[in-house]
Order: sequence, then structure tokens, then C-alpha cells
Amino acid sequence: MVDIPPHIDQTEMYRDQIERNVKKQINRFRNAARGLTPRSCPICGYYGMFSVFGQPPRFDARCGKCNALERHRLLYLYCTRTGFLQPEHELLHFAPEAPLSRFIKDSVGTYDTADISPGRKMTHTINIEDTDLPDAVYDRILCSHVLEHVDDAKALSELHRLLRPGGAAMIMTPIVEGWAETYENANVDGPVQRNLHFGQADHVRMYGRDLRDRIRAAGFELSEYTAVEPDVLTYGLMRGETLFIATKRG
Repeated sequence: MVDIPPHIDQTEMYRDQIERNVKKQINRFRNAARGLTPRSCPICGYYGMFSVFGQPPRFDARCGKCNALERHRLLYLYCTRTGFLQPEHELLHFAPEAPLSRFIKDSVGTYDTADISPGRKMTHTINIEDTDLPDAVYDRILCSHVLEHVDDAKALSELHRLLRPGGAAMIMTPIVEGWAETYENANVDGPVQRNLHFGQADHVRMYGRDLRDRIRAAGFELSEYTAVEPDVLTYGLMRGETLFIATKRG
């Protein structure tokens, strides 16, 4: 177990001030950095400068027209190149992101959305760890940047239960491929500490390569689609970012 240095605990009392200062600095940087190299967005067809996004900021990350990020463009490329989505499919999209929603909705027969927050207009207001939905009702599930927020063992088990035999879930999450094991720390508490340890105030872990073992442990077969050249240069993708395709055995 890793002990948290005392000076990190002390930052909790200055949390609001720290968050305001960080947001102010990032916004100032975003306004100044309008992109380095023209890129193409395969989702909306835009060609031109992308803007920075993220903490720490990433250059050429967000489309200048539809606001799609690197992960959205990678997933779009996979779906359109492989025919992964079909008109007869019933799909469930957890925590849907606007840049992908229209494309996915137009690609499948049934498009259901889900989020735990009651304020959002969703098909289902549910907890991914225990949805209370019927067994085996979906052909496809999209779970992008959700697992790092929740009990992933429960969430992955629930995804497996909701899929029909032969169905598949598209899973994306921040991951450090150089780490053999996922970093979790029970001593980390509060948004400031979580941001320092896990990269975002509401994350509860930072995945290593063993994410693959966690997905397989839920009963899935696993394949991967990785951002490589020339797509990285053309579409402004993150080098080596991976889309995990978890398939329920037929």
C-alpha cells in the first residue's frame, strides 16, 4: 500500500481554489493553442485545425467542427471499416457522447442510452454495476471511459449478462501500457488526490496491461483495434490508443 505524503492531504482545504486556478490556466492555454497541423475528422468531414483538449492539454485533440476527440475518431474508423454495427442490431450506449451518438443511432436498429445521472435525458437511468435490465437483450454495447469510474468487476459482469450470445461490447479507457498491473490505492480519497493519482478527480484507478485479464475474467473473448499510422497523422489520433472489443461466446 502506498502512503500519501502529508502535503497532498493538506491540499484538500484548498481544493476549490486549486480547481479554479487549474481551469483558468487550461482555458487560457486552449484559447491560445488552436492546433499545430491540419487534420481530418472522419466523423463530420471537417479538415483544418483541431484544438487542444484534456489535462494535461493534448494538441490537435478536438475536431474544430463536431468536437470529436481522438477516441471518438478511432471508434468511428473501426466501426465503418469493419461493419461492426448493422441495421438489425440493438445497441446500448453508456454515458453517451454527442460526437458519436448520431452516427451510432443511424447505424443500428435500436439505440438505447444509459447514464446514472437522473438529470440527463436517457432511455435508462441506471447504474452500470447493476442495471436491473433483462438478460441478453443487446447485440452491441458501447462503454467508453466509464470503467475507470466504477467497480469494474461488477460493470464488466453486467455488460456480459446484457449481451446476447455472440454480441460484443466496445470498451475504451485510459491505460498505461508500460504498467503490468493496474494502479489502485485505497488511501486515495477526495477529488484532489484522485486527480493526482489517477488523472481525473472522479477516477478510481489507472489501468495497466492487466485490463485485458479483467475483461477476460468476466467471460469475454477479446480483440483489439489500435491507432497506428497513417491514421494517427491523418485523423489526429493518440498513438497506440486501443479500442477493446469484448465478445460474448455464442
